[in-house]
Amino acid sequence: MPSNETTTRVRYAETDQMGVVYHANYFIWMELGRVEYCRAAGLRYRDMEKEDGIALAVVRAECEYRRPARYDDEVTIRTSVARANRRMVEFSYELLVGSELIASGLTRHIFLGKDFRPAPLPIKYY
Repeated sequence: MPSNETTTRVRYAETDQMGVVYHANYFIWMELGRVEYCRAAGLRYRDMEKEDGIALAVVRAECEYRRPARYDDEVTIRTSVARANRRMVEFSYELLVGSELIASGLTRHIFLGKDFRPAPLPIKYY
């Protein structure tokens, strides 16, 4: 699937006293992008967990900050799959305000079974 885009508006609660977004919120936005990417691809985390006993555990997360997002900015989160196999999936992200790239990042996830041990992704998700 090609990249998926979703947007969010910076809320006051996500900023510091200067109106600049606190750095950890970028990871929350990446999660929003990832969930919406999966939804657009016809997958829902809740269904994977409930029906197949498969969870995604974050094993790596990176964010490169280029410029701060500020209160009331509309942020576009562009999400794509960088790599995937039966054991893991890696998402890449571009966060933009207008056409300006403000941050980029990636998250790597491994698939876990109900026992929280690594498990292969069921074939129905290929």
